[in-house]
Amino acid sequence: MAKDDFMLVKKMVNYLEDKKGEDILVLEVKDITLICNYFILVTGTNPTHIQALAESLVENLKENEDLKPMNYEGVKKGEWVLLDYGSVVVHIFDGEARKFYNLERLWGEAKEVEVEKG
Repeated sequence: MAKDDFMLVKKMVNYLEDKKGEDILVLEVKDITLICNYFILVTGTNPTHIQALAESLVENLKENEDLKPMNYEGVKKGEWVLLDYGSVVVHIFDGEARKFYNLERLWGEAKEVEVEKG
């Protein structure tokens, strides 16, 4: 299952990069929490961009992978969107919210994972 999860992460990162998501970070959290296996953190430039990132990711995963998020929060406000795909949770932030919540520090024990384009 971990290999399948990583393939999903790679596809998600590629979709986010295609929509100009910034500062994308993948954290492997499977050894430190039961919530999921991976977090993807990405920054959008403004509420419209954040909404577009979320909507594009949801649409691409539904169309190409037949996947729908189990939970989908924060899209209307456009400061912090959470997309829960079970084994992978995507956090799309504006710059201020990302600095304020600082999930990188909160989940500091997590392993950073490099994802190559393509």
